[in-house]
Amino acid sequence: MREVCEDITARCEALRHIRMPAVLLSFTPSRNRSLYGLQARVTPLRFRGGRLTRRQGSVEYQVQRFHVDGVEMLYVVTFCLPRFLDQSFEEKLVTVFHELYHISPAFDGDLRRHPGRYAVHSHSKDRYDAHMTELVREYLADHPDPDVFDFLRHGYQRLWDRYGGISGVVVPRPKLLPVGWASDRAAARNQENKPG
Repeated sequence: MREVCEDITARCEALRHIRMPAVLLSFTPSRNRSLYGLQARVTPLRFRGGRLTRRQGSVEYQVQRFHVDGVEMLYVVTFCLPRFLDQSFEEKLVTVFHELYHISPAFDGDLRRHPGRYAVHSHSKDRYDAHMTELVREYLADHPDPDVFDFLRHGYQRLWDRYGGISGVVVPRPKLLPVGWASDRAAARNQENKPG
């Protein structure tokens, strides 16, 4: 999957801003074998505008941070298995493009935001997915090395049988961690204890 994502981000103009070494790929088991439901998701590891912290009430929060080989991750892209692999070949690629396209053009750990009320998928999810389908077809047209994505032509069970298993990393959903409350309280106590 990493090779596929690296190839897509190298060849697709709309996704060239993505630096895959700062994107953590993972999987999560789907609860059932139904084809309907979550296929994949992208989790940003920063708040709006790439900010490290966000205040809610009196508490300041930070998203849990992940480092791999000394590189800080800005996004986690998670695929639901076996559900993701049991889609058709084109649907799998549309799903990959769909998740990668959510990554902010600033590549700052935030999501791409569209104007208006539906900031994540724009005003029409169907239109969003139609755009992803166009990007997939452009990507596949005259691709010089189809072996890169050939494994996606097979379903979960066939891949398992052919390769003797499927391996990947399971990454828990990042937590929101309070970072400012204790230091704010300590600062307030110090202020109260200051002489005159």
